[in-house]
Amino acid sequence: MTRTRKALAFTVALALSHTAGLQAAHAGMITTDAVAAQATQAEAQSRRAAVLATLNRADVAQALAAKGVDMDAARARVASLSDAEVVALADQLDHAPAGASDVLGVIVFIFLVLLVTDILGLTKVFPFTRSIR
Repeated sequence: MTRTRKALAFTVALALSHTAGLQAAHAGMITTDAVAAQATQAEAQSRRAAVLATLNRADVAQALAAKGVDMDAARARVASLSDAEVVALADQLDHAPAGASDVLGVIVFIFLVLLVTDILGLTKVFPFTRSIR
């Protein structure tokens, strides 16, 4: 019986030593505004990092330097923008055309319009088309 008591005491001591470091979690209510503010803050920080990464690209830095913009001043201005301004700037950068003009797209569009009107018989611009009229 002593051997059983020793084994039981050892097992209880071992179990208690593992639970001694644990603490109970205290859950509390968190408001929706706090969660939204934290999400907005996180989004603004990620957008600010994306804008700064764009500024750090070699081609962007070279283009800005050609226009006389100091890169340190540009980084300081991005750092001083408010969260809403950073999100708006990042959205503009995301939606801006890569080549800064879409001349090729306009030319292709005009070609297709003239081609369709030639095929329909409304115009006769291209000699290689046959009118359906």
